[in-house]
Amino acid sequence: MPKRLYVTESFPGESLSSVPEDVSIDLWKGPEPITYRELAETLKTADGLLCMLTNRVDRALLEETRSLSVVSSMSVGLDHVDVAACTEFGIPVGNTPNVLTQTTAELTFALMLAASRRVVESDRFVREGRWKRWDPELLLGVDLHGSVLGIIGMGRIGQTVTKLALAFGMEVMAWSRTRREIEGVVWVPLEILLARSDFVSIHVSLNDSTRNLLDRDRVMNIKDGAFLINTSRGGIVDERALCERLTSGELGGAGLDVFEVEPLSAKSPLLNLENVVVAPHIGSASQRTRVRMGEMAVANAVAGLLGKKLPNCANREVYD
Repeated sequence: MPKRLYVTESFPGESLSSVPEDVSIDLWKGPEPITYRELAETLKTADGLLCMLTNRVDRALLEETRSLSVVSSMSVGLDHVDVAACTEFGIPVGNTPNVLTQTTAELTFALMLAASRRVVESDRFVREGRWKRWDPELLLGVDLHGSVLGIIGMGRIGQTVTKLALAFGMEVMAWSRTRREIEGVVWVPLEILLARSDFVSIHVSLNDSTRNLLDRDRVMNIKDGAFLINTSRGGIVDERALCERLTSGELGGAGLDVFEVEPLSAKSPLLNLENVVVAPHIGSASQRTRVRMGEMAVANAVAGLLGKKLPNCANREVYD
């Protein structure tokens, strides 16, 4: 009997074509994303799961789906998957590391430039027919060069953002749980980074130790006039406190690709602020990167279904 691989979303490119013929692909085709209950029900007869960061895979779901031999996510972060529970049940978990570093770092700077140079606001200004003459004080922004960038998290993406920042002529401060000697970087405590940086960019993964890392007190401690950029996970920042400081004008602005609850509600007060640039979680959304992520995720899933070690396994201890 062929192995059954359940796929929660259509994949970019032709990555699913690499699945062997003796593996049956069951692809969710609903007009809306699959719900948690629908996923739990369909996984009762599945051997493998190929999912996205929007699909919650927790202990309760795993207990209902004891036939799974692999969980493969088309993502680097796995905060949506209970990896410890998967390990307990003997299920290897695959992810797609090292492929979206440069792409996400580039979006970080796109948001940084868009927010500080008021690009979206300027675009709207022109489209609405409000541009009547050139004015030396029209839509003045903030320079990146000569500014201080504080980077929270010095993993691969944080290090790549550092290289871009130095090329832009920025000074770089950093805080990370793991300290690395990196040329051009000054290491400081988190509170000092927040109080002294003109731009703060978040690059830590979301886990129990980083959830609400920038709590209300820390958000209130961010330097007046600074810009907060988040391309990591929304749960790291107290969104309500951030909105308060942005609304009051105490912060210069924000560039946000991620939010506490996604999709972002159309009623979010963030959408009423001119000094906020928002994006729908597109940090890795380039054609080349998403295709490669799909290929890696499929390779992980197929390996698990065939009883082989996953090329990129987040819980290698499962093989012990």
